[in-house]
Amino acid sequence: MSRIPRERTNPAGKRPGKIGREDAPAVEPLNIVHGALPSREVILRFIADHPQKASKRELAKAFGLKGDSRVELKQMLQELEQEGMLQKNRKSLIRPGALPPVTVLDITTRDKDGDLIGRPAEWPEDQGVAPAVSIRQQSPAGRQGKGKAPVAGLGDRILAKIFPAVDRGGPAYTARIIKVIDRRRGASMGVFRTAPGGGRLLPIERRGEEMVIDPDFTGGATDGDLVEVEIARLGRFGLPRAKVLSVVGSVGSEKAISMIAIHAHGIPHVFPPAVIAEADAARPASVSHREDWRDVPLITIDPADAKDHDDAVYAEPDPSPDNPDGVLVTVAIADVSWYVRPNSPLDREALKRGNSVYFPDRVVPMLPERISNDLCSLKEGVDRPALAVRMSFSGEGRKIGHTFHRIMMKSAAKLSYQQAQAAIDGNPDHQTGPMLEPILKPLWHAYEVMKRGRDRRQPLELDMPERKILLKPDGTVDRVVVPPRLDAHKLIEEMMIQANVCAAETLEKKRQPLIYRIHDGPTLAKQEILREFLATLGISLAKGGNMRANNFNGILAKADGTPHQTMVSEMVLRSQSQAIYGPENIGHFGLNLMKYAHFTSPIRRYADLIVHRALVGSLGFGEGGITPEEEAALDDIAAEISTFERRAMAAERETVDRLIAHHLSGRVGEEFAGRVSGVTKSGLFIALPDYGADGFVPISTLGSDYFIYDEAHQALSGERTGLGYRLGDSVTVKLAEAIPLAGALRFEMISEGREMPAAMRSFHKAGRRDRGQVRKKPGTRPPRGRH
Repeated sequence: MSRIPRERTNPAGKRPGKIGREDAPAVEPLNIVHGALPSREVILRFIADHPQKASKRELAKAFGLKGDSRVELKQMLQELEQEGMLQKNRKSLIRPGALPPVTVLDITTRDKDGDLIGRPAEWPEDQGVAPAVSIRQQSPAGRQGKGKAPVAGLGDRILAKIFPAVDRGGPAYTARIIKVIDRRRGASMGVFRTAPGGGRLLPIERRGEEMVIDPDFTGGATDGDLVEVEIARLGRFGLPRAKVLSVVGSVGSEKAISMIAIHAHGIPHVFPPAVIAEADAARPASVSHREDWRDVPLITIDPADAKDHDDAVYAEPDPSPDNPDGVLVTVAIADVSWYVRPNSPLDREALKRGNSVYFPDRVVPMLPERISNDLCSLKEGVDRPALAVRMSFSGEGRKIGHTFHRIMMKSAAKLSYQQAQAAIDGNPDHQTGPMLEPILKPLWHAYEVMKRGRDRRQPLELDMPERKILLKPDGTVDRVVVPPRLDAHKLIEEMMIQANVCAAETLEKKRQPLIYRIHDGPTLAKQEILREFLATLGISLAKGGNMRANNFNGILAKADGTPHQTMVSEMVLRSQSQAIYGPENIGHFGLNLMKYAHFTSPIRRYADLIVHRALVGSLGFGEGGITPEEEAALDDIAAEISTFERRAMAAERETVDRLIAHHLSGRVGEEFAGRVSGVTKSGLFIALPDYGADGFVPISTLGSDYFIYDEAHQALSGERTGLGYRLGDSVTVKLAEAIPLAGALRFEMISEGREMPAAMRSFHKAGRRDRGQVRKKPGTRPPRGRH
């Protein structure tokens, strides 16, 4: 389990310590012998006290290490990672549970001395309570009297530089405000219910608290309204009292479910007037200072319900005699940088959002519709500005060259994935029929060539089915489907990946700072957990820190077609790190690529817009290039948009959970076919494949046996009977409770446990309970939802 910095109390009643400079020393200075390899304890202490100097290079510099000592330092750091004492965060090393050097914080309260206290905006549930951070307000003149310092207050969301606290009696961290991202986030949300003498607020958070609303503070809310409130008074006894700030709408209305997530995560969803005015005033770009490619038959291939089209493709045989059997592939991307200029109202709002957010019933776009769905959308038969990359591939699928161009194009056709695939499969329609020979078949041939290179590269082939919720006209769930994975999807995906590679390569060659899409390999600690699990299935995983994506492909291939296929895939997925954005390149582990940057979706991702500006500026393409101020802020921008991406993912996931819980709320007591998707000391997570939902079976409801949690086998097994449940098991469960507002489902197990493997039984008989013995506790209230 990760070590989490605790909130410390100060018996002496002293104020939490404030740092006077960015490299403030710890309370007890380290005794560093320059040029000598430090001990493990000194390394860990140094990283905790100097998170801004926690890269391998900075550590070697700080301790004056050279030659063999640097090699020994690298080995020591790898050992500390393997033992779970350290973990990677972007380009730095941090202690497990520690905050990275740049973090997005929500200011939630004040301490007894009136100083602001914040907590991370995004914090993994499995790491317990997020650490408190004391916010250091600067003087109005700013640092060293230069510029205007940002000032924040309660409820604000900020981007902050994190430092370990000097005074160990207060919060574990202090922070310096880099910028205020959003103002007044102190409001809570819930459902208003009328009650004698006013009303009650039912929380939408799973760990939320019910509140009392006095008659004068209802704000005109009626029973069942989704409302925003602020706490009016906290007392020592009884429920807190709240005041309604605004009525969002009826919780039973269409789109109310997604509005809960939008408000709960503070996702900006209303464009300010200045942003709308700038978008409305924009005029179509002209062909001036652009290459005229309007005769090139580029086509868009997107989901059938797509409203914005930011990429178009075309392929043809390479006419060069030096590249026999080669192909030319052209990818054109909407030129958003022409319309969204640095530090304009449009730009500031786009950065504030970070990305578009996709819910089953709506899209919260990064840019107003005038830009995203009109001027930048590569509409069929309409002149549109674009940045294009023309790539040359050999017959073996190796990319042998590429060039970028700023162009004016005209899409020859707008096709859906299903429409393009049907034409290739021999069922063209009136639109695709004339395009089959000149456009579609050359595209598919180019994909077959590119696929040879992909197969040789061997990216991580973890193909988990994606479910899509289809809604009724009233916004409730109709059904859940798994759309087929077509070659048309794979074709577009591979062409976009290669275009992204070209963007990173070109900018590196120009020595142009950029934001990479980076994906670190699994930590040694996660590798060890996976290795232990695979060993229980007779599958070996080599030790060492130089894992490649194809090592995991080999594991997946061994499990293919076996009863363990699903749980092996899930365990491999859990072992992977999360991809993020950063200005320092560490490569992309999952794609097995050394250079990778997001370039192909500037309508819906701010990272891509930054890459577009970098290309425009470094290649001399004219207006809309990156500015020196943006280049200097890339580290901060990367931290923000990485946080906003996680925010969007959490909001999308919670909305699906709430929709499914609402859909199943009328079926309490019914039995469902499920699969064990997670095993913890507290119980079992159960996935319902037919619904794309999951819920929880508390261990207190499993039976009268004592259950032992075995992490290596990912199982709970009865000590007396030897029967239990393991990750991936197919089971039958009964829905015991559905809480739509929280998106939580609680199940009761119907299936009897199966006999556990002999290795597990001997494990139990030996009395080795160090992995965690859990006993059913009669009379305890079972936990709800996810834990």
